Amino acid sequence: MEMQQIIDEYIKANHFGRLLNMEFQIQEPGKIIYTLPSRKELLATETAMHGGALAAFMDAILGVAALSAVAGEGKRVATLELKISFLQAVPENDLLTGYGTVLKKGNRIVFSEGEIRNQNNEIIAKGSGTFTAYPIAKS
Repeated sequence: MEMQQIIDEYIKANHFGRLLNMEFQIQEPGKIIYTLPSRKELLATETAMHGGALAAFMDAILGVAALSAVAGEGKRVATLELKISFLQAVPENDLLTGYGTVLKKGNRIVFSEGEIRNQNNEIIAKGSGTFTAYPIAKS
């Protein structure tokens, strides 16, 4: 299966990503940009986005970076470990941009790091994740 077909299948199956209005672009294998608009439904308080929504966004950033690095080999990925540091609150109507980069890709393990920034280029969160890469036939 070709890389683009695997990515297209991921997009089609990613109902959660559509629910949050997340969209990504692959810059090159192992390097992606993802966007997420903050909206009322994602707030945990009157003034701030829920940390779980930000963590889900970071998981997507890191995971799609990993997926883009292995899809050309006919593989998908699953999250093994995720770390996130929240640096700033996110109010309603911010536009978040996530940057994901693969730092190390082995045959089965992929390590990615990511950063989330707002429309003012302020850092909102930093994260890293470890992913298992597996043949698409096993999914």
